[in-house]
Amino acid sequence: MQDTLANDRAMADDNSQFLTFTLQNEEYGIEILRVQEIKGFSKITPIPNAPSFVRGVMNLRGTVVPIIDLRARFEMTEKEYDQFTCIIVVNVGNRVVGLVVDTVSDVLNIPTDSIADPPELASCGESSCITGMGKLGERIVMLLDTGRLVGAESLEQVEVSAA
Repeated sequence: MQDTLANDRAMADDNSQFLTFTLQNEEYGIEILRVQEIKGFSKITPIPNAPSFVRGVMNLRGTVVPIIDLRARFEMTEKEYDQFTCIIVVNVGNRVVGLVVDTVSDVLNIPTDSIADPPELASCGESSCITGMGKLGERIVMLLDTGRLVGAESLEQVEVSAA
């Protein structure tokens, strides 16, 4: 019995769980432990002078949450929000942020030995926000670092504007 529990723990340590979502038909993933909840798209209050990828803020049970459109953040073509558009609410440090995505897919267990380093050309602004490339058969999931993706300076600017 002890050996079985030890093996289960070892297998869990060799896998990482990611919530996967799509943007422009490409699959991305963020660590499941960073995800607080997934919401359908709802009303967002615009913030003047915020970066172009910050759509505004929303009230989430009394907390003002900045909302970042990942298509705009990655400089992709805009897409009208529809019934599949979701907001992934994530914890970044001691802040809560909403990420607008095209669709949420599922939670994947990706073995750590199936995660490759990102290409050197992959960047997100000043520093890379892609931490790795999860390989599952023929599928490749781009794994994102929510801290770098959101950017502390962008959040501070939004918080000052919202105050």
